Amino acid sequence: MPENQNNNPEAGLPISNHRAGKVSKYKIEHYVAPLDETPLQAVDSVKEGGKPLSMWAEAWRSLRKRPLFIISAILIVAVVIVAVFPQWFTSQDPTYCQLENSNEPSSPGHIMGFNLQGCDIYSRVIYGTRASLMVGVMTTIAVIILGGAMGALAGFYGGWIDTVLARLGDIFFALPMILGAIIVMQLPAFRDNKSVWTVIITLAIFGWPQLARITRGAVIEARNADFVKASRSLGLSKFKSLVRHVIPNSLAPIIVVATVNLGVYIVAEATLSFLGVGLPPDIMSWGNDIASAQTQLRNNPMMLMWPALFLSVTVLSFIMLGDAVRDALDPKARKGA
Repeated sequence: MPENQNNNPEAGLPISNHRAGKVSKYKIEHYVAPLDETPLQAVDSVKEGGKPLSMWAEAWRSLRKRPLFIISAILIVAVVIVAVFPQWFTSQDPTYCQLENSNEPSSPGHIMGFNLQGCDIYSRVIYGTRASLMVGVMTTIAVIILGGAMGALAGFYGGWIDTVLARLGDIFFALPMILGAIIVMQLPAFRDNKSVWTVIITLAIFGWPQLARITRGAVIEARNADFVKASRSLGLSKFKSLVRHVIPNSLAPIIVVATVNLGVYIVAEATLSFLGVGLPPDIMSWGNDIASAQTQLRNNPMMLMWPALFLSVTVLSFIMLGDAVRDALDPKARKGA
């Protein structure tokens, strides 16, 4: 086309060539895909009559479609049922032991065999679920109450409250949980009164700083939101604004961390019991069974494998549940986001 040709922006109009004095016409054809062939119509469609879903409703709708959540939830429900109703799964008395059955292999009615004392391993594993799960659940609740309260107060009020609580949390955060729990469990008040509750209190003492930090960050992010400022302008006090608006909108990261840490506390109880400073020997737990089986590892490895397997599956279930909940509540954390 010549250099002096002027293109008309409107389709279908002539183009003039001043040098040649000629006028030529052309036609521009526009190709548009049919509407039924474009997927944008279904993607962009909005239900005008439907109510908007809350964050929790959106998270639940996302969780129901995740195989990771379904598998972990089924396993956790099964563990909870076993812990609450162990008599449904075994008719054997876990405290009934006969030395003539020491280290005997599996037999009809005793699918996992016997331990060194002649006790049925299967019944001990089933009844040991209650103590291990109770330590994990109750420690998690205590950590949420203690760490959540301190983190919320520090993040919302700031100032000297934040400074004092942050430095207090740093002191406990610097101590490894297992090492600190071993030291505390050796104190006379705890050593002479070993029970499930002493282990729970000990783990909660060293477990709250991490959740306090998570809560503090979430509260700092939520306290400057417009709805919080609106509640304050309407005369709502700081504390009521914290309880009614800030904390409910900061629960997502707290729930994720608490779900994952529940499995950590179960492992911590098993570790303390394995070292002989956790639950007393008369309380059946996976940690005590693993500790008693270590001397028979060469002669009867199945004695250690079964409680360790139940422990691993339970902890893995809570970790998978935490990952699924994290992805549902925080879309930015999804892979490839």
